Amino acid sequence: MKVILLDDIEKMGSLGDVVEVKKGFARNFLFPRKLAIEALDKNLKVLEERKRKRAQQIAKVKQETVELGKKISGISCTIPMTAGEEDKLFGSVTTELVAEALAAEGVNIDKKQITLPESIRKLGVYQVEVRLDPEVTVSTKIWVVKK
Repeated sequence: MKVILLDDIEKMGSLGDVVEVKKGFARNFLFPRKLAIEALDKNLKVLEERKRKRAQQIAKVKQETVELGKKISGISCTIPMTAGEEDKLFGSVTTELVAEALAAEGVNIDKKQITLPESIRKLGVYQVEVRLDPEVTVSTKIWVVKK
């Protein structure tokens, strides 16, 4: 039986693919979970509508990500840390501290999206990369100052 996939299914195909499956698998698994529809002419029109909506959603998310990237690249954060002799920090600046500093500036970013160039253990100015999307990576400046 030929079906049109309505979602990405691992080891089977992606949205819009027409695949051949057994009738029982389609009837008992794919159709009840709304993962596929039977490959008919009227269903191809439904598929085109879903593809169009999905493309619009992806474009909207991409636009929001680019705008957030522009906002982040214009921010310069200050992180106060306790330091000793020769401007060495007691501890180090972590991605969590950078995320908190960005949150104080009004930008909520997950700490897993932040990449530090090296272990920050001295006072100074550092460039930090923020990966918002696999295609969108921006850089922001952080100032590590003495508390």
